[in-house]
Amino acid sequence: MHRLALLALLFLCSKVSADTPANCTFDDVQGEWLFYETERTGNAKIDCDNMGPIIHKTTVKLMYPNVAEDEYGNRGTWTMIYNQGFEVKVSGRSFFAFSYYEQTGNEVVSMCDRTFTGWSRDITVRNWACYRAQKKQQVSPKIQTLQPTEYKSGLYKYNKEFIKNINAAQNSWVADVYPEYEHITMMDHLRRAGGKASKILGRPTPAPATFVTRLRDLSLPPTWDWRNVSGINYVSPVRNQANCGSCYAFASMAALEARVRILTNNHQQPVFAPQDVVGCSKLSQGCDGGFPYLIAGRYAQDVGVVEETCSPYEAKDDVCRTDTNCAKHYTAYYRYVGGYYGACNEEEMKLALVKGGPMPVGLEVYDDFLHYKGGIYHHTGLQDRFNPLELTNHAVLLVGYGEDEETGEKFWSIKNSWGEPWGEGGYFRIRRGVDECAVESLGVEVVPIP
Repeated sequence: MHRLALLALLFLCSKVSADTPANCTFDDVQGEWLFYETERTGNAKIDCDNMGPIIHKTTVKLMYPNVAEDEYGNRGTWTMIYNQGFEVKVSGRSFFAFSYYEQTGNEVVSMCDRTFTGWSRDITVRNWACYRAQKKQQVSPKIQTLQPTEYKSGLYKYNKEFIKNINAAQNSWVADVYPEYEHITMMDHLRRAGGKASKILGRPTPAPATFVTRLRDLSLPPTWDWRNVSGINYVSPVRNQANCGSCYAFASMAALEARVRILTNNHQQPVFAPQDVVGCSKLSQGCDGGFPYLIAGRYAQDVGVVEETCSPYEAKDDVCRTDTNCAKHYTAYYRYVGGYYGACNEEEMKLALVKGGPMPVGLEVYDDFLHYKGGIYHHTGLQDRFNPLELTNHAVLLVGYGEDEETGEKFWSIKNSWGEPWGEGGYFRIRRGVDECAVESLGVEVVPIP
């Protein structure tokens, strides 16, 4: 009882934070947890920055690969959200919180046996409460030193030699210089590539495809593209996120837009507002990054998204200025491809794409990718010594797949959010089947409500 009282007091004093450099793994999180909740009488506007009295305490086991079991034997599911936190659905309730960390200067200590204050509600998105979790088994703190980013305040430097070396190193894709880069700082490039909060601390890997999945994959067409299904385009136009790390919001909105078009046979063609997410969502890091699972999925289900006319894009962090009278659009269902984080692979992605529509995926962005102009991209291993870019996780929209007629090389077709002049009309192709730049590791499926 004394330990429980201390934990309750600690939970009351900590504030929720969505700007998280935490670095927690599956092994850190799996195990037995105590969930502490406030009274279940709130709604989606609940303020969990100041957690009230703890009313409910539940023991939940998080087991391999994605099984959650409460103290009464009721079973549900759970998943990691990259290395940032975890979501649990069990006994008719859904729980999410970011993993706990403390930061002093450039030193970050991840305490993966605790969470910040998060949110719980029932699966009908009612009866909200604030909650935190404490793992029964102690996990050793992880200490990491973040690299300073002062050099990124400088402007991009024109480097023809780097472009020449990329094109000489391979013949699968073409690199070129974009003159507008000379007016962009390296910090802006970091934001465009995902934002400082999306810097990669550990590379996810695809799961092996099961025998059943491989059989289902054989039934799919050899090529597919949602921009041309029997002559019909179901993908909304390419947009430009500008110098803000809002790719996760653009990929999320683009997925919802495309899937609404598919569900309504193009009778509804909404354009949703990334700015609403950047300015209003507590599940993201604004212009510093975020995750489509939490935005196209949980945020769209919990709070709903609005159309662009209601919250025009500003490409900056700001107070939430979304008109509360605007109509909301919601997500009915969401999950990682394969069912949980770590279950994704090429075959599962193809099945989810053809069955449901375009979907957000993650992409490791290297220096050479900035200069992609056309062809089937793969990382050359070359680095721009004048403009070194930290490795980040960039969210983009998967729309199709195919094979090059001349070389037989397999590729994905993907929509970027850097404007139409970039790449192949705002799109790029990337090597398929080898998890190039981790593109086959972080797919997210969503089902919007038209």
